[in-house]
Amino acid sequence: MAGASWASVWFRLNGNKRPSAEEFRAKVAEYMALLEPLYSAYGDTEEFAEMNKYIRGRSGAEAKRVIAGENGEIEKRYKRYIDYG
Repeated sequence: MAGASWASVWFRLNGNKRPSAEEFRAKVAEYMALLEPLYSAYGDTEEFAEMNKYIRGRSGAEAKRVIAGENGEIEKRYKRYIDYG
């Protein structure tokens, strides 16, 4: 997940080797939100309407899962960063 990689880099560059899980999750969600403009690349035409609806819904749901600590991939990457960051 790109958000976790970017969050790891951000914490590393800012010298924070032990962010809390909540800090890490919030930073991942922040980077996920930055991807939102990319979703508009398909445009709001009829042929992409269903896909755009799915992408926006899915990204919102994933951000909520990340914040709640329910995304196993993000939790794994957080632990890896804490152990090896």
